[in-house]
Amino acid sequence: MVHLSQEARECLKIKELNPGQAPGQGVGQDRQMRKGPSDMKFNPHEYQKIAIKHILDHPAAALLLDMGLGKTVITLTAVVYMIRMKMIRKVLVIAPLRVAKNTWPTEIRKWDHLAGLSYRVAVGNERERRAALSQTAEITIVNRESVPWLIEKSGMAFDYDMIIVDELSSFKNGKCKRFMALNQARPRVKRIVGLTGTPSSNGLEDLWAEFMILDQGARLGRSIWIYRNTFFWPARRNGDIVYSYRPKYGAEEEIYRRIGDITISMKAKDRLKMPELITSNYEVEMDERERRVYEVMKRELILRLPQGELTAKNAATLTGKLLQMSGGSAYTDDGEPIGIHDRKLDALEDIIEGMNGKPLLVAYWFQHDLRRIEERLRETGARFVRLDSPESIRKWNAGEIQVGLAHPMATGHGLNLQEGGNTICWYSPIWSLELYQQMNARLYRQGQHAETVVIMHIVTKNTMDGRVLRALERKDRIQEALIEAVRVEIGKEETV
Repeated sequence: MVHLSQEARECLKIKELNPGQAPGQGVGQDRQMRKGPSDMKFNPHEYQKIAIKHILDHPAAALLLDMGLGKTVITLTAVVYMIRMKMIRKVLVIAPLRVAKNTWPTEIRKWDHLAGLSYRVAVGNERERRAALSQTAEITIVNRESVPWLIEKSGMAFDYDMIIVDELSSFKNGKCKRFMALNQARPRVKRIVGLTGTPSSNGLEDLWAEFMILDQGARLGRSIWIYRNTFFWPARRNGDIVYSYRPKYGAEEEIYRRIGDITISMKAKDRLKMPELITSNYEVEMDERERRVYEVMKRELILRLPQGELTAKNAATLTGKLLQMSGGSAYTDDGEPIGIHDRKLDALEDIIEGMNGKPLLVAYWFQHDLRRIEERLRETGARFVRLDSPESIRKWNAGEIQVGLAHPMATGHGLNLQEGGNTICWYSPIWSLELYQQMNARLYRQGQHAETVVIMHIVTKNTMDGRVLRALERKDRIQEALIEAVRVEIGKEETV
């Protein structure tokens, strides 16, 4: 049963306030504040009320929310209440670049109860960032790459009462500059919220840095060494060098128990009416000559062809080369791509033909794959475009594009592509579970009008493709266990 605090009850009534009420006064040049009637009234779902309550009740809060559950408006609703009640004054939002530039400002302008909330978007070059930061606003939005500069080099006062980390998983590396800078500033901030749908994309080890940012080591230890020694055994090592770890018996359950008090998780399929998700593989097979070339590279770590030479210095490099060759092309030691086979291009052509004019979203990873795909599509006469600009995304969502070509790092966060189609084809698999899930969530999300969403993988048989897909499945099982452990059972909660 949900027993809402007085603060939470008042917060959920915030939509009844006069939309013209503003937390602050005045509007600077780069400080934006929406005036007048809003586009939409916020009538929160039950799960959104519970998430808002969670933020209000926990100075450090983790929200593991699937795409489409409204994590941005949930967080902003709690923020605008706390600002109006003078619990906080200034909020820093850290997000992926596209999400910082587009999603957060759009959400602030969209909802009636956020009218008058002032914000500034501090992205771009240093001059543009400084110009935005010089203005006063309740919410400052920055991209995650700017965090070290903001905290360590800008010379600007870091006087925020609250931090919101959109995509907390981007701080999973405890050695990266953005983590170290934010961790240094964290004690100065009294409230923090971490948002993500993929908390442990590479396994349970990811959780230490993410929760260190949130609670400064209170639950999982103040160093990665303490965390590893407590919960893991070395799995692969060479003397004193440990390459990977495996959880000790009972470690997973204990980790979930420790973080459970500040963590709330929800899956879109449990909260919303989502389309049916269908996943399939389209297998292709190399001929005898092509297979021999692949096996020589795999066995000898070197391949000499008339077009150039391919060399793998270590296992990691070999993995990348083999994945490229599975796709049909690979970079030589001189950085020039050479063709190995056209099997995936043929398969993609068949898939597009089978779509009968319906839109297809194609995810690629290597730039040389993109060039080969574009060449083939020109030959077939298919209407295609790279989804790398607002205009191309508009055309996709308007149904004007037959094939949209998307790189997961460019379109994996913050973009709504569900209006343009319901089928995504992975030309080659990728190792990152986070990018994989985020890319799929461009179509499999709230607002998708089709009854089904189809995720296809073009897989070259008996190659690195299969290993990557199996690795993604293993990571997903670990992540699902985490989310399940801290899942909120709405059905057992009391309505407000």
